[in-house]
Amino acid sequence: MLRGRSVILRPVTDADVPALAAIRATAEVRRWWRGGDDLAAAVRAELADDDLIAYAVEHDGRVVGLVQYYAEPDPDYRHAALDIYLDPAVHGSGLGGDAIRTLARHLVAAHGHHRLTIDPAAANTAAIRAYAKVGFRPVGIMRRYERGEDGTWHDALLMELLADELAD
Repeated sequence: MLRGRSVILRPVTDADVPALAAIRATAEVRRWWRGGDDLAAAVRAELADDDLIAYAVEHDGRVVGLVQYYAEPDPDYRHAALDIYLDPAVHGSGLGGDAIRTLARHLVAAHGHHRLTIDPAAANTAAIRAYAKVGFRPVGIMRRYERGEDGTWHDALLMELLADELAD
């Protein structure tokens, strides 16, 4: 379990799937996170992916989202890539930045990562602002990076954070 200023990050359990699927079903989250018609199955599939380490984001005793990371195993390219989604009811409250900062500190201190990346949709300005407050810097636009639910390709912004740039 990892403690931030306002959030607790803990390993996700099967009991969290309904809450996470409900969050993923909201229009604000679904816009950025695809998952098909069965979001509970999509959440379970992601949790079963051995390459991803996922944490439930808790605030005031309830699950408000998920934060996860993938660690590149090749020592010559060592880094971790993060992703997050939160219940729209807590958007703008600073909990996303707290969760990202908490996980970033853990990845640097406990796992020795010197570089972290995150890749929000280029149009997701709220997420980009939150990541910048933690210390992530834009690297560049990844054009036509992912397919949206409408079938069209959308750009993403690659952002990175070096360990010594992590903001308090």
